[in-house]
Amino acid sequence: MKRFAIIGVAGYVAPRHLKAIQETGNVLVAAMDKSDSVGILDQYFPEAAFFTEFERFERYLVKLKNEGQGIDYFVVCTPNYLHDSHIRLGLSLGADVICEKPLVLNPHNVEAIREAEIQSGKKVFTILQLRLQPILQSLKKELENTQKFHKVKLEYITPRGNWYHYSWKGDVSKSGGLATNIGIHLFDLLIWLFGEVLSNKIIVNEKNKISGILKFQRAEVNWFLSIDRDDLNDMNVNSYRLLEIDERKIEFDNGFHNLHTQSYLEILCGRGFRIDQVRKSIEIVSKMR
Repeated sequence: MKRFAIIGVAGYVAPRHLKAIQETGNVLVAAMDKSDSVGILDQYFPEAAFFTEFERFERYLVKLKNEGQGIDYFVVCTPNYLHDSHIRLGLSLGADVICEKPLVLNPHNVEAIREAEIQSGKKVFTILQLRLQPILQSLKKELENTQKFHKVKLEYITPRGNWYHYSWKGDVSKSGGLATNIGIHLFDLLIWLFGEVLSNKIIVNEKNKISGILKFQRAEVNWFLSIDRDDLNDMNVNSYRLLEIDERKIEFDNGFHNLHTQSYLEILCGRGFRIDQVRKSIEIVSKMR
């Protein structure tokens, strides 16, 4: 049984990590968030120590380490601009780190984290759950068996209310903007499927939406990301995701249920996604700002 700590436990994505820790048979010993709206812990780890102050959380984890009861994994679910600092904290505690995407905001941050990882002797992992989706894994194998250059359309509409722009997510310096905060996993998917990026052109860059054309070794992709509800065009859905390759629609909305748990199983077996596997997607989105 591995011992986990998590920072950012009141956030949107944290429940998926709590569930993954529980379902892989491990234990959460400590959690921290500046918000105390963390009743979600009762469903998973009610006995976990909880802190609203970073300093007390850090002192507690250092104490556990000094007593020989340190953590094995440190999970980072905080706002994007804090990932760099919190990854370093986890490494300094002698733990491997699992960080939600985007790992960091800029390419130079990637290099700094890589150096910190080497110095600590520990590993940094991130969550790229689309790579574990069975339909997309089958698609990748199919594409690898052809030399054809593909025409691709990618659309993702996931409406957000006015609160979004008043939160850290609406601050480009903190979130990296829509392409980073909403689209990073989709751009990683495109790289994984179609190879190196050859050109990166932005067509629309507005408060609620962004679009462009990406040319890869094996595809040209017209892409569109939006948090504007009007872009659903009266469709009776809460969100819309489209991946179309050579006018063939790829249905990949199903099969997402346990992908964080699957990600944790891969990490615990030593096969998780590492720093070098996210570098290219971070380079793409940093050029879109």
